[in-house]
Parts: sequence; structure tokens; C-alpha cells
Amino acid sequence: MSQIGTRQLESSPFDQQKIETKSIETRFGVVEYAAENLLYFPDGLLAFNDLHEFIVMPNPNNGPLFWIQSTEDSDIAFLLTDPTNFFPDYAIAPDNTERKKLGMRKEDTAYVLTLVTVDADQNITLNLQAPILFTAHSNRAIQVILDQSTYSTREPTTEPK
Repeated sequence: MSQIGTRQLESSPFDQQKIETKSIETRFGVVEYAAENLLYFPDGLLAFNDLHEFIVMPNPNNGPLFWIQSTEDSDIAFLLTDPTNFFPDYAIAPDNTERKKLGMRKEDTAYVLTLVTVDADQNITLNLQAPILFTAHSNRAIQVILDQSTYSTREPTTEPK
């Protein structure tokens, strides 16, 4: 982990509340973040079970793809998207166990994200067999495996819809 420092920031000139931020050196350069904005994976991701905290890196081009950067290993980042950008009918809902892991309240919505792979020829595939469920209320996410899915871990995409 390449933690390079912490500092206190005021959230506005009129607000005396201080927000503690940390910074990490990544492939994106030095990234500063507040701990309360981390995306938390209680179980980690498949093959990365020991990584739990990620920073969401917005896409500066406002496209359908964005990165999440591990704060625990600066070499690890994943490209994600909302799968409905490419597969409008793709939908899953968390079961009760998954809702508990996500810290969901009755009124909360779970959003679906998928890992993206871009090969050497710039072909984009999505892992629709193991999507990520996310809830904004708790900033928690889990990766689930769809055993009975007709989709694959490298589902080819078309242009975003």
C-alpha cells in the first residue's frame, strides 16, 4: 500500500467541520479521498478477498465506464460499468442474505455493476455471471455469482444503448 499522507480539509469556508482525507499514489496519479466516501466490500472481490476498501474514480469523459481503485493495494484497480448500458434487460435483485451484507434498509435500492475487460484489440466484455450489487445508503458492495445464468464472465458488448 502506498499511503502518502493525510490532511484535514474544511468542507467549506462557512463550515468549521473538518474532513480528514488520505491520499494514495496510483496509476491515476496521487488520489485524495475521504474515508466516509469509500466503497466497502465486506467479502472483497473474487480472487481479491483481502481487499475491502475502494475509491470510485469518476470517468472524466462522462462515458459508461469508470474505475474503482483499492486503497489497500495501489496496484489494484477495476474497470466497472452499469450493465444496462449494454444489456438493457439485465437485472438482478439481492436476496435477504445479500441485503443484510449490503446493510440495506427496506426502502433502499440495490444497483448492479459489472467488471469490464478490454482486450488487446479493444474488444469490451462484461462479467455478467458475477455482478456487483451496490447500495448507496451504506456505500457497501458485494460480488455475487449467478449459478444459473445464461451469461458468461466475458460477455461481448455492443455499443452502449
